[in-house]
Amino acid sequence: MSNSYRKFLAYFFRGLLFLTPLALTVYIIYQLFLFLDNLIPVPIPGIGILMVLALITFVGYLASLFFTKPLFDWFERGVFKIPFVNLLYTSIKDLMGAFVGEKKKFNSPVLVEVSDSMHRLGFVTQEEMSSIGVPGLVAVYFPHSYNVSGNVFLVKKEKITPLKGVKNSDIMKFLVSGGVSPIEPAKEEN
Repeated sequence: MSNSYRKFLAYFFRGLLFLTPLALTVYIIYQLFLFLDNLIPVPIPGIGILMVLALITFVGYLASLFFTKPLFDWFERGVFKIPFVNLLYTSIKDLMGAFVGEKKKFNSPVLVEVSDSMHRLGFVTQEEMSSIGVPGLVAVYFPHSYNVSGNVFLVKKEKITPLKGVKNSDIMKFLVSGGVSPIEPAKEEN
């Protein structure tokens, strides 16, 4: 193989490594924009997404008012009574609340000792599991690489080491990327 052919391949793969994640990111954002913009069909591009964002914000405002909150609570209680819908609704609501709610769940990265020679990175999602009859255990979520799913394990507290000096988002990126994203030390705040 000639030297110029190797250089050509090296340049090609370097370009591929740069352009593929960029193109996929732009494509996913574009598709998400189109989806949200088309929820309310308006002939002017971008107005639909603004209307969706305004509607979401307005519903959030109404849900927080003391005189409309009972109406939202009544609606939720009705949803809870429908068997399959209850499971789906509460699961999605809990997952959304873990990311954007008042009690965020993915803010406690930990190192879990699985065996003498193996550890896993995860996030504590429940500090105490006495409610299901297993005191002394905590719930730890282990995201899957390149996937939206993950596993939850109940682990003895003494098998967990809280990770200090790292950002939660870096741990999540590291796990979701299959361990290839770097974990940078967190910068100290003054």
